Amino acid sequence: ADFDAKKKRKVAEIYQALNSDPINVATLRRMAISEGGLLTDEIRRKVWPKLLSVNTDDLPPLPARKELREDNKDYQQVLLDVRRSLRRFPPGMPDDQREGLQEELIDIILHVLQRNPQLHYYQGYHDIVVTFLLVVGDRLATALVEKLSTHHLRDFMDSTMDNTKHILNYLMPIIDQVNPEVHDFMQSAEVGTIFALSWLITWFGHVLSDFRHVVRLYDFFLACHPLMPIYFAAVIVLHREQEVLDCECDMASVHHLLSQIPQDLPYESLISKAGDLFVQFPPSELAKEAAQAAQAERTAASTFKDFELASVQQRPDTVLRQRFRERLRGEERLRGEERTKSTLTKPRTNRFVKLAVMGLTVALGAAALAMVKSALEWAPKFQLQIFP
Repeated sequence: ADFDAKKKRKVAEIYQALNSDPINVATLRRMAISEGGLLTDEIRRKVWPKLLSVNTDDLPPLPARKELREDNKDYQQVLLDVRRSLRRFPPGMPDDQREGLQEELIDIILHVLQRNPQLHYYQGYHDIVVTFLLVVGDRLATALVEKLSTHHLRDFMDSTMDNTKHILNYLMPIIDQVNPEVHDFMQSAEVGTIFALSWLITWFGHVLSDFRHVVRLYDFFLACHPLMPIYFAAVIVLHREQEVLDCECDMASVHHLLSQIPQDLPYESLISKAGDLFVQFPPSELAKEAAQAAQAERTAASTFKDFELASVQQRPDTVLRQRFRERLRGEERLRGEERTKSTLTKPRTNRFVKLAVMGLTVALGAAALAMVKSALEWAPKFQLQIFP
């Protein structure tokens, strides 16, 4: 009963924020982040557009299906991926209904790509789009996905995977800050971060079988900084600390363990933890280590295709980095103890406010913002100057 009362209160607060003039987006962000997220798909239909600043009053009509598909360079690949997406639809949905939705899914993707020639389709993109389609329907999904693709997902939609790799390079520094033992074990196993690739580029839509968990995460990610999914990935690895450390310390074993994501994760506490880590170790603080990781990666496994090779390549720089890190860690630990004291004594509500404010200032900025604070427009090319 207590839970129901809390839920009722939250629903009331969300509608109050929606009905205020101007709409109270900061409160909506806080609601999307805090326990339970936005609660129902009916609420999501109203709130998700606000989190992405999409005006729902004048949604453009969808173009004719035939025109969209003729001579479209991405059509065949999109068709293949969508045909394979059976398990992303609710079990028990009638075939004809699902097939109708799959056709809509293809249309949305082709429409967004046609309108934004600078965006490149990637495998896994359809996993994000289908989530929006199932929650908000095709017209609104098209508008939301377009906004998302030119903002949060922009780095994944470049012609190369360089920017995606840079984002993956944040994973190890976050783990290192929280649990150096797990970090060093993963470094020794030379497992890299490829296991988290499908998590990141599908916002976990591809790997979680329960739709409720997927939309709960989307509430969270839509309300936060574009790099939040990588913090959430780190928190999953940290949550599995014991399994990781009990694993054989070699690439194949650790990669296999980590790429099998458990379905019974304690989502609320992990979301809360990811939020804490973002506040404690913002991307700007991790950028240097991520850049070093990029350097190291270039010397060993320069592209995802070299992934298999990485296991046979010895990396002498690992030893040097280890020494350098031990020195840094001594200094960090002293600073960290101070920081942790202050972080732990703050009340929880303060964290949500801070997260919501960060979400507000950065969510429609960019991952680039994390690295170049002064750059206020989305500029994926910035990273290329930082990682020449």
